[in-house]
Amino acid sequence: MKTRIFSDVAGDITIAVDGESFLLHKFPLVSRSGKIRKMVADGKDSNISKLELLNFPGGPQTFELAMKFCYGMNFEITTTNVAPLRCAAEYLEMTEDYREENLIARTEVYLNEVAVLSLEKSVEVLCTCETLCPIAEEVGIPNRCVEAIAMNACKEQLVSGLSRLDCDGESTELKSGCLEWWIEDLSVLRIDYYQKVICAMGRIGVRPNSIVESLIYYAQASLKGIGKCQIWNPVRMKPNPGMAENDQKTIVEILVNLLPTEKSSSIPLSFLFGMLRMAIMVEATIACRFDLERRIAFRLEMVSLDDLLIPSLRTGDSLFDVDSVHRILVNFLQQIEDEENEDCGYESDGLGSLGHCSLLKVGQLIDTYLAEIAPDPYLNLQKFIAMIEILPDYSRVIDDGLYRAIDIYLKAHPMLSDYECKKLCKFINCQKLSQEASNHAAQNERLPVQMAVRVLYFEQLRLKNALSGSSGDGFLSQKISSGVPSAAMSPRDNYASLRRENRELKLEISRMRVRLSELEKEQMFMKQGMLDKSGNGKTFLTSLSKGIGRIGIFSGPAGGKRQKSGRKSRGSDGKTGRSRRYSVS
Repeated sequence: MKTRIFSDVAGDITIAVDGESFLLHKFPLVSRSGKIRKMVADGKDSNISKLELLNFPGGPQTFELAMKFCYGMNFEITTTNVAPLRCAAEYLEMTEDYREENLIARTEVYLNEVAVLSLEKSVEVLCTCETLCPIAEEVGIPNRCVEAIAMNACKEQLVSGLSRLDCDGESTELKSGCLEWWIEDLSVLRIDYYQKVICAMGRIGVRPNSIVESLIYYAQASLKGIGKCQIWNPVRMKPNPGMAENDQKTIVEILVNLLPTEKSSSIPLSFLFGMLRMAIMVEATIACRFDLERRIAFRLEMVSLDDLLIPSLRTGDSLFDVDSVHRILVNFLQQIEDEENEDCGYESDGLGSLGHCSLLKVGQLIDTYLAEIAPDPYLNLQKFIAMIEILPDYSRVIDDGLYRAIDIYLKAHPMLSDYECKKLCKFINCQKLSQEASNHAAQNERLPVQMAVRVLYFEQLRLKNALSGSSGDGFLSQKISSGVPSAAMSPRDNYASLRRENRELKLEISRMRVRLSELEKEQMFMKQGMLDKSGNGKTFLTSLSKGIGRIGIFSGPAGGKRQKSGRKSRGSDGKTGRSRRYSVS
């Protein structure tokens, strides 16, 4: 069936566009279209009556509008048809050489005087260009729309500075909607056009915070629902990558590439971890994943435990992606080392420095993370050890968290050999265990015998020092004397040595404060015991001896007998004092 544009006079030429035929008249067409004029003139038969236009931009609908323009019929140029009409006019060569105010000129007027002056209209026109490549790129419509969107967003940013004053007394929700209304408009763009818009915004000077908000909104609109069935699927069957998943991979990689500088704190950590999970899920490039891990490492001390629990999607692997967390930790430690190498003075050195405070927080976080992943029966011992040994000794004031994680791992993996148990437990510093943890370790049957002996030895030494009033002054003096710079060392090596000594001394002071706090608690128990017993005619020495017994190595009712059978009787004795409260069994 043929479409007629002007039915009053019989047509003399048929033009086919994408399978649809139009019965038209030669004269109005050749008077405005250079392409049709050439096709008619080049025909072997002067009475040519049929033409076919291949790959016509915009399809039959746009061709019909172009033909109406040739016939002088009225129709409205809008944001949805201006780009197809401009491309169709270029295809048909409807220039001023054939008629004044031809279709190219008319569409250019609309683009320059209407579309590019509004952000919303520019976005609508840019969306219609998605199906018009490559001719749309040749006439420059996408680039003009991109620059217009960026410029209008920059203008909105200037206006928002004034609007902020008006919105200060209103709700946060109203203020957010007042300032960044255009973020939602950009989410409808295809990823390649969106990339160009964001790059243009950064070049013109749009606020990085606004760009980050736009990236987050675009990610939430474009990436929702991808691969949710894969996260906790026990079978872990990987489907064949379809077109949608390939598109998701491209979106993830481009969005990560558009993020502001690495040290920017305007990017929420939850978004970075969400993008990292998505990058793992769609198998994004290694560079993309490493970039996200580096960004997270810059603020690792602010991360929560739930953020680190990244599911692993590899078949036969552990439940959690330990390798990614390990790489994040490596980047964090490298950052700390770089910052220390840049320092030139002593005032920012040691335990009180910002870098070391962050390291202590990360040490606690990693110990909690290890305890969380330890029950996983598929967790490889080497990966578990790698997470432990990467942190330096000065990242932990006490080793209670590390001891708890190792104890949980030993309980969840009873098939470990004696050698593997010893290899794992050697990372626990018995001198850095609290009183409560030491009591638990001394009675823990899962630990190697050598570990229990070391715990008992240091507990006896601690008790001896407590009774004699020693506070470790000899140790401190030894540390101080060992920190004297050597004449044979270079100034740089001397400085590094002093930094290490300073850090060790401040760590020892922190541990001594922990010990002092424990002794103060025991003193309160002793005083309370003396007050309770004084009414029953007990002597001071009797009360003192019983109070001292509370800080003994074994906390059972009969200390001497407990020493022989403590390790065996723990399972049957349901009333083990303070050590029971720490038990992870």
